[in-house]
Amino acid sequence: MTSIVRTATPEKPRAKRSGLSLPQTFTIAWRAILANPMRSVLTALGVIIGVGAVVALTSLGGGATGSITSSLSDLGTNLLTVSSGGGRNAGPPGLVRTGVKQTITMGDVEAIAAIAGIEGIAPTMQKSLQSKFASENSGVTVVGTTPEYETVRNSPVETGAWFTESDMLGRKRVAIIGYQVGQDLFGNASPLEQKIKLGNQNFTIIGVMPDKGASGFSSPNSQVFIPLSTYQQRITSELSATGEQTVNSVSVQGSSKEGLTEVQTKITELLAQRHKIEDANEYDFSVQNQADLLKSLNQITAILQVFLGGVAGISLLVGGIGIMNIMLVSVTERTKEIGIRKALGAKPKDILTQFLVEAIVLSVGGGFLGILSGLSLAYGVGSLLNITPIVTASSIVLAFSFSAVVGVFFGYYPASRAAKLDPVDSLRYE
Repeated sequence: MTSIVRTATPEKPRAKRSGLSLPQTFTIAWRAILANPMRSVLTALGVIIGVGAVVALTSLGGGATGSITSSLSDLGTNLLTVSSGGGRNAGPPGLVRTGVKQTITMGDVEAIAAIAGIEGIAPTMQKSLQSKFASENSGVTVVGTTPEYETVRNSPVETGAWFTESDMLGRKRVAIIGYQVGQDLFGNASPLEQKIKLGNQNFTIIGVMPDKGASGFSSPNSQVFIPLSTYQQRITSELSATGEQTVNSVSVQGSSKEGLTEVQTKITELLAQRHKIEDANEYDFSVQNQADLLKSLNQITAILQVFLGGVAGISLLVGGIGIMNIMLVSVTERTKEIGIRKALGAKPKDILTQFLVEAIVLSVGGGFLGILSGLSLAYGVGSLLNITPIVTASSIVLAFSFSAVVGVFFGYYPASRAAKLDPVDSLRYE
């Protein structure tokens, strides 16, 4: 009997499974997120708030800095401000500080004007009064000054003209009103040649200032300018201990930006000599450089931006912890699903990628919504504060990138934990 020997046909080796593609993984992750939309939104809420805060704060901070810079630039170029009160009593240029004895006299003004390197000089006095026209009234700041104020403080009129030296010598009752004063008293009618009452004195309007906004230390739109000689005779007059007329402040325009520090030093030495004060800590006056003030204000706003950005960063950190917490809960809830997927051939790296993609989508989606909410908040608050936000691409990219990093960092541990689950134990999980 012939035996037939069958030769077994060798089996072909099975092709190794390559795993899910990234689009497939993204689809699975997206379906998992949509399966519980409310929880997904709440998970991303911390990132939304953090990114929104970063964008809003940096935009408003940049806008505030720009507004301050613009306001100080509008005051005039190469500007020094001399005012009463030294040391800790020194404040913003041109701001009358209550409780400070006025020590700058007209004699001081004349002496300062003789210093080399000075282009122009404008002493000022000011007082808050009610202005009236017919049945209308408006609270204003009356500023007594000289014709040089127009160039020294970069304040040309929009309509009409500034008062002249002849008006100063004649102590004429003429006035230049701010934009808001004109709106309050006259509406859309022309105020030129109309008479308004300042306190109990009548003044003829000869000029109207342009709209300068309400930013700065006081609103320039609510100012009324009159000749200094008229102010001292008709409004109020203050005398020094020696019987000389005093002024609240003196605006000094230097001939050049480079020589401004030298002029500042000369004015300080001159006033110290005239006031007979040797110790700088005892000065009864201050000489402030506009550039130094701008630098100090910019430093303050920069520090505030960093501080507020740190607070927003903490919010992002809390949001990241929230993502990790919810993802860990999700891993526990979907243990059986993970077991089924592994039993059907899913590799640990597929599970890892799926959960990591879910965390990244939540954080990046939260970052996108945070940017939109931050921009909306910045422009909303900016309109209320009369500040134009300055949105920079760097702040948006930084906030968005940080949100993505949060997703990767806080999403990796839950994803790794899901990938390491034993398929047999996962299938038994109830």
